[in-house]
Amino acid sequence: MRKILVIGSTGQLGNELKVISELNKNYQFEFLERNQLDLSSASGVDNYFLQNNHTNIHAIINAAAYTAVDKAENDFQNAYQINVMSVKKMANFAKSIGAKFIHVSTDFVFDGKSSHPYSEDDKKNPISVYGKTKSEGEDLVIATDPNFLVIRTSWVYSRFGKNFFNTIIRLARERSELGIVDDQIGTPTLAYDLAQVCLEGAVSEKSGIFHFSNEGVASWYDFASEIVCSFGFDCNVKPISTEDYPTDAKRPAYSVLSKKKFRNGFAYKNLHWKERLRSLVTEIKSNSI
Repeated sequence: MRKILVIGSTGQLGNELKVISELNKNYQFEFLERNQLDLSSASGVDNYFLQNNHTNIHAIINAAAYTAVDKAENDFQNAYQINVMSVKKMANFAKSIGAKFIHVSTDFVFDGKSSHPYSEDDKKNPISVYGKTKSEGEDLVIATDPNFLVIRTSWVYSRFGKNFFNTIIRLARERSELGIVDDQIGTPTLAYDLAQVCLEGAVSEKSGIFHFSNEGVASWYDFASEIVCSFGFDCNVKPISTEDYPTDAKRPAYSVLSKKKFRNGFAYKNLHWKERLRSLVTEIKSNSI
């Protein structure tokens, strides 16, 4: 039975991989939490890989990252340690034991100045510390391990943890009106779908860089409006500009990812973001009855 090591088991992606592991008994999963492998500690990462050989691992999925985009602007050292140095060590470890390394990256490696969906070959030009560290992490994976798979994604959300989806639910319950940015364009991605794509990549011969997000295009305003409407909250969502909502980190104005390469290379059926959002809302409602 193929064994898959998941690093970062308590985040959105890690939790969805746990859900999949309960349903899919074709593979043996091992999940590492932060107290087992602390990526923010250089010595902790070194010690873990020195003390654990894991020669029977088929693939390693890196579901961990420093994702606090605004905080990273003033916390470069931690962001760099987690998104760059620890990634390099994970890639080296995977190479040393002959395991495939699946690394999740982001649309923030682009500057957002494009007028068409970004392909895997488009030039990177990150405009935030988060984007720069994720970009450098990608480069190190590619340079270190020939048996790699980098999956760039965007606007990931789920029922687990802190994310835009859960924040809008909380705020819509508390307030009668929300102002949400409508001039940043991308695509929401359900974490469960991303987890399925990571698993397919882990057990396949696929390698290289692939873009994956759900289908369709949206602004944050569109996304928030759909969440509020789907739950039937009595809350007015109004569009505002990026200038009206200043943040520490710059965000790409347009970060839609082209899925052409994904559609040609993966079997997983990708659906429109609105359809996937509604399916999650339906599941949450049914579980709350």
